[in-house]
Amino acid sequence: MLTIKEDELKKILPADGPPIDQVSKYIKKYKDDIIVIKYGGNVFIDRNIFNNFIDDISILNKIGLSIVVVHGGGPRIKRELDKTNIKSKFIRGLRVTDEKVINIVENVLIDFNKDIVDSLKKKESLAVSINTKNNNIIEVIPEEEELGFVGIPNKIDNNIIIDVIKKNLIPIISPLGLGKNNQTYNINGDTTAGAIAKALKSRRLLLMTNVEGVLDKEKNLIEEISSSEILNMIDNETITEGMIPKINTCLDAINNGVTAVGIIDGRKKHSILFEIFSDKGSGTLIRK
Repeated sequence: MLTIKEDELKKILPADGPPIDQVSKYIKKYKDDIIVIKYGGNVFIDRNIFNNFIDDISILNKIGLSIVVVHGGGPRIKRELDKTNIKSKFIRGLRVTDEKVINIVENVLIDFNKDIVDSLKKKESLAVSINTKNNNIIEVIPEEEELGFVGIPNKIDNNIIIDVIKKNLIPIISPLGLGKNNQTYNINGDTTAGAIAKALKSRRLLLMTNVEGVLDKEKNLIEEISSSEILNMIDNETITEGMIPKINTCLDAINNGVTAVGIIDGRKKHSILFEIFSDKGSGTLIRK
């Protein structure tokens, strides 16, 4: 599929996407590699953004690239917990997850996973659900006792993911894993994506967010940055609060076999295509 002809490419690519000559160049660049894409963040409850994401993933699949999708689900989980009047408690940004909460979290995330798979099918791209009820690939250890059923990936089963990719199908992975006695644990979405990208030694990890990328002191977008430069930005408090755990995931990935990580603005139309298939990209690229 990756010897795709230009006239076929024109039928697949959107008119408002990256230029076709750049796309052809980058198809060759990524033909033997895996790209892990994490879809999450509060803005992604917007259905128009979701549909744009589905379009882009379907296009990558039709072109023949090997992609893995990891999704979050925070806003959907909150909405469901609110319906049952369960108040969430957070410790260091992580939701305290008791037995009642983990059951809701698992159901919401698996439902969202199915939504992604079904939406891709409508675009004639076939995907496979990977979660705690179907093809579980993540073995976890508990993060901290006070957090309840919140886990850290301890082991990733690459074989299931690679088997799916080899069939030109798209693995859609929920941030859930199993611990002792097959107990389900919730995992931070970025952490899940980082662990999978490391296990697969992926060429790229893309974290879709609701910000432009990494910004400097003047709030201008930084298009490319090294790990040492980004550590300085944390030290001088240019990068603060919620962005720090995301950056730590990026640094962990590039120090463990991932070539580069992109933090990209998922609100922008075709941001995934512009990040992968254009010289400029569509956010901040972090290299070692």
